[in-house]
Amino acid sequence: MTRPDDWHLHLRDGVVLRSVVGDSARQFARAIIMPNLKPPVTSTADALAYRDRILAALAASGVPEGAFTPLMTLYLTDKTPADEIRRAQASGVVHGVKLYPAGATTNSDSGVTDLLGNCRATLAVMQDCGLPLLMHGEVTDPDVDLFDREAVFIERVMQPLRAAFPALKVVFEHLTTEQGVAYVREADGPIAATITAHHLLYNRNALFKGGLRPHWYCLPVLKRERHRLALLAAATSDSPRFFLGTDSAPHPRGAKEQDCGCAGCYTARHAMALYATAFESVGRLDRLEAFASLNGPAFYGLPANTGTLTLERVAEHVPTALPLADAEVVPLAAGESLPWRLAETPTA
Repeated sequence: MTRPDDWHLHLRDGVVLRSVVGDSARQFARAIIMPNLKPPVTSTADALAYRDRILAALAASGVPEGAFTPLMTLYLTDKTPADEIRRAQASGVVHGVKLYPAGATTNSDSGVTDLLGNCRATLAVMQDCGLPLLMHGEVTDPDVDLFDREAVFIERVMQPLRAAFPALKVVFEHLTTEQGVAYVREADGPIAATITAHHLLYNRNALFKGGLRPHWYCLPVLKRERHRLALLAAATSDSPRFFLGTDSAPHPRGAKEQDCGCAGCYTARHAMALYATAFESVGRLDRLEAFASLNGPAFYGLPANTGTLTLERVAEHVPTALPLADAEVVPLAAGESLPWRLAETPTA
């Protein structure tokens, strides 16, 4: 298949970055890099500096120069100036601006508190220059049930945003519900969504199978089976609005296995095997290339990759843990066997 891209990836920084970047580079040619570091990547200068650190980590991991391209993003705040958007667009390396509602997920404390109230001028420039808004689609209102926060986000945030800025390119990231699928499929204007492998493969029962399983805990959280089936139907459909975004998020085992554990699933090492397993489960392997390799570049206005990736239907055991700096990370499906694996090194 055409070599795929990952349109939603967490690489972290420092020694953790050096531990995980090779897992993505061995499969994907490009990835949209999330900006929720400490401190967050809020300026073009920050993004350029972070990109340099990623490139250095790639070289240290033995990844050939040019084999993996990080596509940088900015972290939207209530005070992001419109001029920063112009600098980002002119840089040629910033490909989106990420909305984290304040308090929604990991390192989101600096996120937006009122999107249309505080960010109109910034959004107007983004619309004019075609820079996509990448949205963590959940409200953070404590009165809204955790499992309903995506559906409520559509009503409270997404619909007013689309009415105010109908030409703004929007990516509804890590979609998790049938309501989200219906909205993205039917909405007017340039809108798309990423879908993770874990939301395609598991419903919320996975969190409690045999006990509380923190390594299946992510935000947005896994949902009911009907939502998983809706996501699977969307990902394997002919719609170009749905594409691959792993949301792979490395956390040390100790940060997950504690009384207030971190949200995030580490899927980078076996990402394409996980997606192939999901697509094969409904007999739609023929749609995997479009979802993984073609729809994303088309939405972002980039060419599809010229290289290839080969998967083979040979069982591969997922390790119970992987090295992560001076600790370890437990990957999704740890200890299980997947029916697919990479057959060879991808071509550039």
